[in-house]
Amino acid sequence: RREPLALINLKKKNEETGEEELAARLDHCKAKATRHIFLIRHSQYNLDGRADKDRTLTPLGREQAELTGRRLASLGLKFDQIIHSSMTRATETTEIISKHLPGVKKISTDLLREGAPIEPDPPVSHWKPEAVQYYEDGARIEAAFRNFIHRADAKQEEDSYEIFVCHANVIRYIVCRALQFPPEGWLRLSLNNGSITHLVIRPNGRVALRTLGDTGFMPPDKITRT
Repeated sequence: RREPLALINLKKKNEETGEEELAARLDHCKAKATRHIFLIRHSQYNLDGRADKDRTLTPLGREQAELTGRRLASLGLKFDQIIHSSMTRATETTEIISKHLPGVKKISTDLLREGAPIEPDPPVSHWKPEAVQYYEDGARIEAAFRNFIHRADAKQEEDSYEIFVCHANVIRYIVCRALQFPPEGWLRLSLNNGSITHLVIRPNGRVALRTLGDTGFMPPDKITRT
């Protein structure tokens, strides 16, 4: 799903001429459509919950999700799907957002769960997970990036608009990887709850960042980063 040349069996010859029809086969493998990726950070949630099921959205968090849902609906785009983290706060945020986007299918995945993607550089004093977390979470979050952030399939004819509801660490890491920035710098980015990050992936694989952590659609008293 990346460079067309990598998708072709160069050893396969044309039976009549014995020559490779490289140009024609390359054209067949080239993407034609643009993918629009909307990365949504979950809304504010109960930080006192011990287990994931207890970390539900706060009343303010539910308001934030409503505002995010309205904002997405106001864009007038035909969204193809909502893929969300299986964690409670992301699932609840998705349920509220989806009310404003009727008919858009929802898909839950463990790949987008929160975690420690890679040891940040420079390090920070207030957040130091166990080293093993980077090995356990990092491979999964990298797998999420490779699985979801790529150019359109060659069979896709029209531009697509997809929503991913997940977590700050995951989104920050994905943005760095997608823009080919050093991924160790992910912790330098800051994202508000319910914010919208918009990535565009062109048919040639070029990635552009339209917005990062946008919450301009929220009143100032509704904005949080917890």
